Amino acid sequence: MHSEKQYILMHYEKSILWLERLLYVTDKQWRLPIQQGKWTVAEVIGHFISWDEFVINERMPLLFTEEPLAKGPNVQQMNAAAASSSRQQSKEQTLQALLNHRCLLLQALEGLSDELWQRPFQIGRSELTLYSYFLGLIAHDEHHFLQVQNVIGVMKWK
Repeated sequence: MHSEKQYILMHYEKSILWLERLLYVTDKQWRLPIQQGKWTVAEVIGHFISWDEFVINERMPLLFTEEPLAKGPNVQQMNAAAASSSRQQSKEQTLQALLNHRCLLLQALEGLSDELWQRPFQIGRSELTLYSYFLGLIAHDEHHFLQVQNVIGVMKWK
């Protein structure tokens, strides 16, 4: 297996394990803001669902086709809708939805051949590879996972 593919897969495998551990936080911890005036842990975790759905449904099927990849969705609108949904759902509902999407994304990535990890593609005017695209998503994960870790305290991400 190509080392870049392996790195990305390892991140998603670890993220699934880490997210499963969130099932054991209290509801009070789940509803704590990551900082004063910021999203709660629930909202932070819940917003990943929309992004994983977008990658699975809007990016992955088109990556190596002749179809142009448009710029991403309106970030503020998508995040606001995801945060709202997470406020209304239970911790278990939010986490189960995210875990389901993470598993689907991991399966889709596992199914990609090693050669595709080096093949460039375009999003708007940017040329990327799978590795560079997913490195950006990993940085997003890690930023928010560390925020959650800092609030909850005992759940080390890295």
